[in-house]
Amino acid sequence: QMEATIEELVRDEDHVAVNGNMNELLNVEQDHEQGQMEEFLGPQSEYNEEEEERKYYRRKRLGVIKNVLAASVGAMIVYSVYMGLLQMQLILHYDMTYREVKYSNLGLEDIDHKMLMGINVTPIIGLLYTPVLIRFLGTKWMMFLGSGIYALFVSTNYWERYYTLVPSAVGIGLTIVPFWASLGNYITRMAQQYYEYVNYKEEHVQEQKKLPKGACHSYIIVFQSIFYIIFHLSFVFAEFPMCLVLDDHLHENDHILHNVKSCGATISGVIPGFNTTVLTKLPRSMLLIQVESALMGFAFLAMVVFLVLCGAAYRPTEEIDLRSIGWGNIFQLPFKHLRDYRLRLLCPFFIYSGFEMLFAISGFSLSYGVCVLGLKSLWLLIVVYGLSCSVFSSLSLCMLRLPRWLCLVSGAAVHFVLLVVLLAWSPHKNSPDHLGPLLVISMLWGLGTALNKTGVSTLLGMLYAEEKERLDFVFTIYHWWQAIAIFIVYLWSNLPMRAKLSILLATLLLACYCYWVMERRLAKDVRPRLPRIPRPRHKVKGYRYLEEDNSDESDSEKSQDDDEEDEEEKEGEDHVAGEKGADEMEEGVQDTGGQGADSPKARRRWASGHQSRQDAYMKEGEMEE
Repeated sequence: QMEATIEELVRDEDHVAVNGNMNELLNVEQDHEQGQMEEFLGPQSEYNEEEEERKYYRRKRLGVIKNVLAASVGAMIVYSVYMGLLQMQLILHYDMTYREVKYSNLGLEDIDHKMLMGINVTPIIGLLYTPVLIRFLGTKWMMFLGSGIYALFVSTNYWERYYTLVPSAVGIGLTIVPFWASLGNYITRMAQQYYEYVNYKEEHVQEQKKLPKGACHSYIIVFQSIFYIIFHLSFVFAEFPMCLVLDDHLHENDHILHNVKSCGATISGVIPGFNTTVLTKLPRSMLLIQVESALMGFAFLAMVVFLVLCGAAYRPTEEIDLRSIGWGNIFQLPFKHLRDYRLRLLCPFFIYSGFEMLFAISGFSLSYGVCVLGLKSLWLLIVVYGLSCSVFSSLSLCMLRLPRWLCLVSGAAVHFVLLVVLLAWSPHKNSPDHLGPLLVISMLWGLGTALNKTGVSTLLGMLYAEEKERLDFVFTIYHWWQAIAIFIVYLWSNLPMRAKLSILLATLLLACYCYWVMERRLAKDVRPRLPRIPRPRHKVKGYRYLEEDNSDESDSEKSQDDDEEDEEEKEGEDHVAGEKGADEMEEGVQDTGGQGADSPKARRRWASGHQSRQDAYMKEGEMEE
């Protein structure tokens, strides 16, 4: 027995020793793993939080610049394709031989009139649906959809029929206002985002509050200048089909201008007596298909640029807030914004902006340029005009140092002098000696266009730079008035040239006067009458949100929410105060119940006290019963 107990004790000691060694090994392994985990999760000696944050926002700023360049290049490609194809199509369809040989009794000339009517007339109703489309689709997707409809117009030229050309032209007319309103809104939003990424350490940026007044004006000036420098090159690239395809098929000037009697200010219509046959030989069908296929490829490229390279204009939560104010409010707000005296007084400039660009392309280039130099020189005038617009758009950068009114007034002064010269000038037909003066006028008109376009867009961005939720309404109104101007130019095509120039001159003088009145009111700090944009109303389903009060909300959160509601109600009252007179405000104070009842908190206390008194009376009545 003694031997057995000794053996058991020895085995127990060995077992304890083995277990002890195993525990020590396990502890060592756990300590090693814990040390590795702490080393992995602990603060890294090489990690610099501020440096990483700086690199992150630098990448964000580069992304904003990429978005601006992509939107500018996309718009330039879209309008290069659209204007180039439309110009080639109208010249081919004007030629009587082309119509008779190619399509016999199809009636292409009548189709062209219907197509131009669809492009010029349908934008009139753009104010009704543009804000709804932009808010529903988003700014980026509206630009993508617009470029897709322009590509659809290009594709319909493969099969030139009434039921293909006219509906696609109507689609372009419906797209013009939303497309351009989205572009203006997008460029201004990129300037706001760039300011936020530069000043990411500021408290108002971190809390996503309203930007300080004038904070991002310099970025708006730079980005709008970049956009128009690139976009105006579309006039240059639009002449490539004319130069490469049609130039070898055109008659000489003696044949085209044989029945033309006079040019310039003395004529009525476009070019009276212009020959109905302008082509020496018809272009091959395969050549036209190749040109249209190349244009179609560029149209698809523009769609890809908008889709892939352009980032979102708003955060997802901001886009939800923009939509959730209600579709009825979105529909009404463009009309309500017309009560703002700044927009009302800028409307003549909006109209003149549409007048002058379309007059340069159709009125001056045809009634002066083609009538004097012939159809083969049309591309030269348009290229000089486009290059001038592109180069001189950089002059708007002077607003970084000079007053903002200088850009618009300088462009208006240049156009005023040119309009007076054109009113008095009637050059002779087929006069190559007039090439130099016509090119100088085309270049100077491009200077005025550049200052006008960049000046108006930059001015709108500066006036509403702190109002993110109003930008789409403001740019919608701007481009809608431009569409009205384009419609008027379409209607006046048969008027005498001096009547057209007089309308342009009168509109320009009225625009300058109204702009001077607006700047005087702003200098006197006259408050504009802005419509109140309702607060977003999110419909959240769930048992917790069926109650009026959130049980998970702390007292501090409640007080913060109350303060925010008070601030918003005070802003709403300030807008009402700007709209109503002093007498109406006094009557409103008396109606709310005496002194102090005008504040939101006082009204809330009075309402809660009134409700508690009513509850007490009801309880007393029940007790008596």
